[in-house]
Amino acid sequence: MCFCPIWNRKSFTGNYLSPYVKYMSLEMIDEALSHPSTYVLGVRVDRLTLQQTVDAIDQMVARHREGEVLCQQVVTVNPEFVMEARRNAPFRECINQAALVVADGMGIVWATRFAGKPTPERVTGTDMLPEVARRCAAKGYRLYLLGAAPGVAEVAAARLQEIAPGLQIAGTYAGSPVLAEEDEIIERLRAASADIACVAYGAPAQELWIYRNLARLPAAVAIGVGGAFDFLSGRQVRAPGLMRQIGLEWLYRLYREPRRWRRMLAKK
Repeated sequence: MCFCPIWNRKSFTGNYLSPYVKYMSLEMIDEALSHPSTYVLGVRVDRLTLQQTVDAIDQMVARHREGEVLCQQVVTVNPEFVMEARRNAPFRECINQAALVVADGMGIVWATRFAGKPTPERVTGTDMLPEVARRCAAKGYRLYLLGAAPGVAEVAAARLQEIAPGLQIAGTYAGSPVLAEEDEIIERLRAASADIACVAYGAPAQELWIYRNLARLPAAVAIGVGGAFDFLSGRQVRAPGLMRQIGLEWLYRLYREPRRWRRMLAKK
């Protein structure tokens, strides 16, 4: 992992040097290398727990407020991401150069175990968001919910404020990831003084949208959260706890959304 918006591990070997490396202190570089990554079919996965992920996001916001770093991208990778990244080079590059890449799907967790470099646990966007909200409430960070169907972000925001009393919601907006709306959305985030932007446009649109606008996003952190707003709002029903614990949430989602099978298969 790292704390610069366009970076990979070659930055420290001289093979690649991001123009944003100058924003990183030696302390930040040491921290970036303290949690090694592994790769699943060419897609990076950082070996982090949920708590470590939230701590890292907290540090990003703190350093951004001090003027040390630009906006950082956080990606939650599941097997569908990997399959898409195999045939979509810009998407693969976007993932591999993100500040944090966590294992969203159990398939990713199993793959890292098989490779002998296991990630400690599954870190989903839906699990991460409430924990990030609690940290925001404790630190006074402002959270912006962007994406999903009209009205869904507002309901999700209210739910997060129940989960994390004192949480400051900087704003909500459905919008879309189309180029024509980018300037307006960036201005909304700037006017809202958002510290963290959670983007729910679905993959790969949300990741590519963040990556494309990373240099001008006013927030400290931008996280692609997929269907997290739908689950928080009750628009979608999550798998029972037992199925999540044994790694079968994907099967429950397939049962609820049969058309997802096409997205779960590798495509040439």
